Amino acid sequence: MPADITELNEQIQRESEFIDNLYTEVGKIIVGQKYMIERLMIALLTNGHILLEGVPGLAKTLAVNTLSKTINTKFQRIQFTPDLLPADLIGTLIYNQKDGEFTTKKGPIFSNIILADEINRSPAKVQSALLEAMQERQVTIGEETFLLDDPFLVLATQNPIEQEGTYPLPEAQVDRFMLKIKIDYPNKEEEREILRRMAHTNSKPVANPVVEPDMIIRARQVTDNVYMDEKIANYIIDLVFATRQPEEHGLDDLKPLIQYGASPRASIYLTLASKAHAFLQRRGYVTPDDVRAIGMDVLRHRVTVTYEAEAEEITSEEVIKQVFAQIEVP
Repeated sequence: MPADITELNEQIQRESEFIDNLYTEVGKIIVGQKYMIERLMIALLTNGHILLEGVPGLAKTLAVNTLSKTINTKFQRIQFTPDLLPADLIGTLIYNQKDGEFTTKKGPIFSNIILADEINRSPAKVQSALLEAMQERQVTIGEETFLLDDPFLVLATQNPIEQEGTYPLPEAQVDRFMLKIKIDYPNKEEEREILRRMAHTNSKPVANPVVEPDMIIRARQVTDNVYMDEKIANYIIDLVFATRQPEEHGLDDLKPLIQYGASPRASIYLTLASKAHAFLQRRGYVTPDDVRAIGMDVLRHRVTVTYEAEAEEITSEEVIKQVFAQIEVP
């Protein structure tokens, strides 16, 4: 571990002060869901995008909406529907009869935080327009290319229950999301608190902006400097390679269950997310616990199981759990 780790820890304490304010402000409205809020913070710190999956009513949209209100920045919610067109998302050229020229009308994608609500409700053309903007962080309208603002964060939701009238995202497109997180029901205590706060028709709590975009950009720079030992980096590579070549890591049973292993993006995002997780714990170095805490969210949508696995009702999550159980922790 480098000698200047103490200095880095002090820097993290300084640059992470806004996180407590953000948690407090979000907590005024969102009850529980610590896992989801923490993952949204990791996305902010790493400039990554998130796919949130959960049944209706679990505050996915409300959480993203609330987070955007705590940051003094531009926010757009886009409700994906089967009749949505790419132009509705990125914008289009409009003919001005008076001047006899085309002018550019920018779409809602030109914002800082984008909530893509029920992304799987729109056809492939719309999804690819959004995912191109996520990857390239730029949009082309006509012959002109526009860079998107920084920070630019896409938080997409999808409902796993209804399959009628949906267009599931292909694996190659899902891979562009840094994290895929699954939202679960609140416990009884949290549900009681939800009733206390929300089960009335008068005014409800409101979140106020407590974070400036430059605070997030500074925190990202510090997150990049979080120390990762070579052993941790090798651990990440071993985990990813075990999903591609399980037989070489003592996981022969998984060979017939995995169709495609995790892509190189998995290694990159596991590294970035582990550093961000350490930052949130106010630590200047990454531990194996950081990797294990975030590993499922990075890998669950990057490991594709075979038809044989599906027939036996074995999911990618079960495969990943076996990988984590087998690979030696440094």
